[in-house]
Amino acid sequence: MVIDSHQHFWYYEPEKHAWIDDSMSVIRRDFTPSNLKTTYQENGIDGCVAVQADQTLAETEFLLSLSAKNDFIKGVVGWVDLQDEQVVGVLDEYALHGKIKGFRHIVQGEADHNFLLRPNFMRGISALEKHQFTYDILVFPHQLGATLEFIKKFPNQKFVIDHIAKPYIKDGFFDGWATMMKEIGKHENVSCKLSGMITEADFKTWTPSQIEPYMQLVLNAFGSERILFGSDWPVCLVAGNYKQVKDLTTDFIAGLSTDEQADIMGRNAIKFYNL
Repeated sequence: MVIDSHQHFWYYEPEKHAWIDDSMSVIRRDFTPSNLKTTYQENGIDGCVAVQADQTLAETEFLLSLSAKNDFIKGVVGWVDLQDEQVVGVLDEYALHGKIKGFRHIVQGEADHNFLLRPNFMRGISALEKHQFTYDILVFPHQLGATLEFIKKFPNQKFVIDHIAKPYIKDGFFDGWATMMKEIGKHENVSCKLSGMITEADFKTWTPSQIEPYMQLVLNAFGSERILFGSDWPVCLVAGNYKQVKDLTTDFIAGLSTDEQADIMGRNAIKFYNL
């Protein structure tokens, strides 16, 4: 089974989606399950994990409602306020929903480089394990130092790094990001998504050969058993199409064994998110 471990839905609202700047104007519109279902049929994708793009409980409920009506949405990564003193009760309620698999906070947007290490936030993270909820780590490379310290504090929590931690591919920066990713990869409870890469390169001029060293580093650091294919649809559309995104990963892993390829393209996501 081929699973896209990372995609989004939204009804476009200029204020809510202010992060979609002029350079990304192609995605200033609605993206719904009917759009994605057609794309999946064209690209041989069996199901997906829908990930939050807005930091509200309404967003979580929105994704859950879509998953209830669309069987191909196998799981939801929602948002809750992990700094809220009452978050344990909120998590207890969400544990009753079979489709919700984990949570994410848009840490990349936080001015505090050490946001992940805030005591209130870590208290919320400590409540996830009870329900076997996962946590998606969305950070920029300059936040990887805090990320390493953070994951060490929760050795039994299942983490996944989104978008290979968004290295600055466009600018050719590699070494600092690579050093930190190698260290993070040593922790067996942390996986990594091969996703969101073409949008970290130049939207118009990126090539697979430019991105391959980053994918190779991730493969070396995490191994084929802890890498998940993800499209980051529809954000990926600012720099390419779905087929290009899928081909980037499938062409890269073509030299691996059939089992290793199947792991990366679906089985790892099924196992990680308990789909």
